Amino acid sequence: MFKKLVIREDINKYMSELKEWLEETDNTKLESMVDFFKARIDDYENHMAQWESAYKYMAKIIPDNTERILDIGCGTGLEIDSILAMNPKIEIIGIDLSKHMLEKLQQKHTRVKTICIDYFKFDYNSENFDVVISFETLHHFKPHKKQALFEKIYKALPDGGTYIEADYIACCDEEEGLLMRLCDKKRKEENIPDNEFVHFDTPLTAEHEMKLLSNAGFKNVEILNCINGVCFITAKKQ
Repeated sequence: MFKKLVIREDINKYMSELKEWLEETDNTKLESMVDFFKARIDDYENHMAQWESAYKYMAKIIPDNTERILDIGCGTGLEIDSILAMNPKIEIIGIDLSKHMLEKLQQKHTRVKTICIDYFKFDYNSENFDVVISFETLHHFKPHKKQALFEKIYKALPDGGTYIEADYIACCDEEEGLLMRLCDKKRKEENIPDNEFVHFDTPLTAEHEMKLLSNAGFKNVEILNCINGVCFITAKKQ
């Protein structure tokens, strides 16, 4: 049903290295999402520069005739940089939980409308847009959270609208299960409730991620490419 792409060239080697890293960082405490990005704001764009080709690819796959984009979890707007470089007339609304990230975005793009809010709580019917995008943000959340979010996005998009997700995708069921269990274990040990956002990766496999989108009502759910670990998934509302 789903197009297969190579997410990791050598899954055995990748999983071995991941497990080794998890053991080395086992005593590291979880950080809240806001605190994590606030502490790294000065070096954030330099760190993310390794995905420059992925940001450029995102700009290339924005559908023709797109007039207004909603970018959820936009951060400092690195994907917005690439989109506006290709089409400066596109209107963009950026949503993020971090005011520090949005301030940096506004310094670069004063015309971009920014909203500082938890995108799970945002009223998607309050704005008009024909494309919704996300870049490296949803891999921190459990399936039930994403399912509810995808349903909101689907209902708010016009007929013919598109959702584009670029994200860290688990290479296999083992990786997905391992990280989910470890996150739950750390939350329990540190008495952190499920509704508090923490910066810990819990990616789904491509099949599971795309199934959530299909369950939300999207059609033509496709995985297009994988660039430096960033997988691109598109979904249409028909």
